[in-house]
Amino acid sequence: MKTCLTIIFSVIYHLSFAQTDQELSTTIIRLDSLFWATYNNCDTTKMGSFFTEDVEFYHDIGGPTLGLHDLVHSFSKNLCSNKDFRLKREAVEGSCKVYPLKKDNVIYGAILSGDHVFYILEPGKGERPTGQAKFTHLWLLNDGVWKMKRVLSYDHGPVPYKNKKKEIVLSEKEIAKYTGIYKGPQSGDIEVLAGAGYLIMKIGEHKFNIYPEKESVFFDKTRDLTFEFVKGEKMMVRENGTVAEELIIVK
Repeated sequence: MKTCLTIIFSVIYHLSFAQTDQELSTTIIRLDSLFWATYNNCDTTKMGSFFTEDVEFYHDIGGPTLGLHDLVHSFSKNLCSNKDFRLKREAVEGSCKVYPLKKDNVIYGAILSGDHVFYILEPGKGERPTGQAKFTHLWLLNDGVWKMKRVLSYDHGPVPYKNKKKEIVLSEKEIAKYTGIYKGPQSGDIEVLAGAGYLIMKIGEHKFNIYPEKESVFFDKTRDLTFEFVKGEKMMVRENGTVAEELIIVK
């Protein structure tokens, strides 16, 4: 009987802490979301309210920033200094994990880690990814208030491109009408050759394939690039939805 009671109380004990940990995870994820909303809106005053006075921020490229005053100043001077240039941050779905910190079975803090992506926002242009990184935040609970004490941002690199465009089928005749040599101010001469259902772009010794999305619009499967052929006269190259170059057919 005593053994049964011990097992029952043990189960209840672990369930109660599992629920507490789940509540902690919900709380930290919610606070993280609120912080990044202020970041994306460049509300530096509210951004500062999420940190302790002695916050430590470590960046694997930009170096350390120590103390709340210097951190908020860096936001104002760099991130939010140009109204025509903004960064938007988004967490990579499913990457965020919360780990509780306890003393005598009482939660006093939490570690939040995950991956996030940053996008550049400029007037008149579509948002475009500029980089991806990992993050680790140390949250501490003092007098019932959660604040970040240490922030690590590291492993910065390019955003892996995920192609979502669908390839259609064009006849050899339809493919052939876009071949030729096109000349642009940036790329110089580009030779467009016919492939088996796709076009081959040849720039010097470099070649890559582009695939039909529409009758006159082709795309690169490895980057967010599209190529629109206009009435056999020119080719419009777009990157992240924005015109990057216009090339005229010369042969």
